[in-house]
Amino acid sequence: MTEKAANPARRDIRLDLFRGLANWAIFLDHIPNNVVAWVTMKNYGFSDAADLFVFVSGYTVAYVYSRTMATKGFLVAAVGIMARAWQIYVAHILLFVFYVASIGYVAQRYGHAHLLDEFNIRRLIADPIEFLKHALLLEFKPLNIDVLPLYIALMATFPPVLWLLVRSRNLALATSFAIYAAARAFGWNLPSYPEGFWYFNPFAWQFLFVIGAWVALDRTETIGRLIGSRAAALSAALFLLLGLVVRLAARLGFADAMSEALVDVFVPNDKTNLAPYRILHFLALALIVARFVPRHASWLTSPLLRPSSICGERSLEVFCVGIFLSFIGHFLIELVSGSIAFQMLVALGGICAMTAVASYRPGSRTSDRPLALDP
Repeated sequence: MTEKAANPARRDIRLDLFRGLANWAIFLDHIPNNVVAWVTMKNYGFSDAADLFVFVSGYTVAYVYSRTMATKGFLVAAVGIMARAWQIYVAHILLFVFYVASIGYVAQRYGHAHLLDEFNIRRLIADPIEFLKHALLLEFKPLNIDVLPLYIALMATFPPVLWLLVRSRNLALATSFAIYAAARAFGWNLPSYPEGFWYFNPFAWQFLFVIGAWVALDRTETIGRLIGSRAAALSAALFLLLGLVVRLAARLGFADAMSEALVDVFVPNDKTNLAPYRILHFLALALIVARFVPRHASWLTSPLLRPSSICGERSLEVFCVGIFLSFIGHFLIELVSGSIAFQMLVALGGICAMTAVASYRPGSRTSDRPLALDP
């Protein structure tokens, strides 16, 4: 990559902080029957860490490569984006290999054959050549490794979107919305192997990615005025409250106490096709955070928050490690102990391991350059 390292004085630390928190939440959410996962945002509203991850990724990619495009031209920016997509693809394949090998080893070594079905790899073992071919094509995905294929698809198709964003930001957003609406109306999605469709429908999720990019390229102070609006903040807070009540009722088994209309609309919480209320919920949350967490707040650089920021700076490596560790955590809780104390130990150990990975490799602040905010 040719981009310069981000200037800490001008870098928006909030992006790294919340992307790091999203990586931690994804790790916790992927460990079944884990009481610590109750701290993650999916339990208290319609959106979750995946929405945050996609939005922030769209924001940072647009911010970085729009500047590359302005200084070096569209072709250089497009090559940089495609190189990053290739890097993510390689990371996904490596994760796939280690993930499948670990699940297969544990299932055989400890007699937990049910893991082969639980993590969707039994048929891979029965017919490895065919399934590996479809894995390379991103059509076959074991349980919990759906996010990187989505990210690859969004990155690989982003160069023309960036070109349009730079020339007509609103037209790009409108086009993205049209694709999103058509995907939901006509059932557009990519096929999975051996059956079904992608868990994260890229035709739908591209809209949130483009919204993030649209926000990053705002030069009209529209976003600033919206953040400063009391009416917008009040509307956002009320919608967040609705999300809190509905999700808690559903999670705690009290959905029957809600009106049938609320249950029909919100309880399914369509993640595959990115339900509109998920987008609204995330944007409401983002507005509240942007309003009450200033970009240059001194506490953002607190040593207590540094581990999360580090994990956000090295998001790709940390994400891959977190997915792998989520299986290890699942296995340990199942094999050793399901006590709350042990679940907390597994969660803390995983987060510490993710932070250690982000901290260990030299140049951790600059190695994830395509997703950093260059000055």
